[in-house]
Amino acid sequence: MELIPWRPFGELSSFRREMDQLWERFFGDKSFRRTFGEEWLPVVDFSETKDTLIVKAELPGMEAKDVDVSISGDVLIIKGEKKKEEEHADEHYYSCERYSGAFQRSLQLPANVKTNKIEATFDRGVLTIMLPKTEIAKQKKIEVKVK
Repeated sequence: MELIPWRPFGELSSFRREMDQLWERFFGDKSFRRTFGEEWLPVVDFSETKDTLIVKAELPGMEAKDVDVSISGDVLIIKGEKKKEEEHADEHYYSCERYSGAFQRSLQLPANVKTNKIEATFDRGVLTIMLPKTEIAKQKKIEVKVK
């Protein structure tokens, strides 16, 4: 089974890229992207083993206390806020491309999980969530007998 990320406005992405390139050609600056409300979402790897669903989210520059993980039904929710670094009065930026602000990722789980056994760890900017599958959700091999 292959997971494909859901992008509700995916068809607009190529149009947006073209508009960004147009702005960059005229003004030589990528800062216009922020002006039009581009939100920051962490990238996520979502995989599965026989017994576990595994979610890994890249959250560079954040700490575990800045992240909230919850589950509602069959939806895993990761949310938090990346604080913007303090600007200094004598500092003048040529470019400011790092994202900051609040985010929320919601992932539809393809199998039932044991909610009381979920573990989340945070190490070097990567959040890893281990979601053990219930016995019902585990795939069982059925032996085919020859007569």
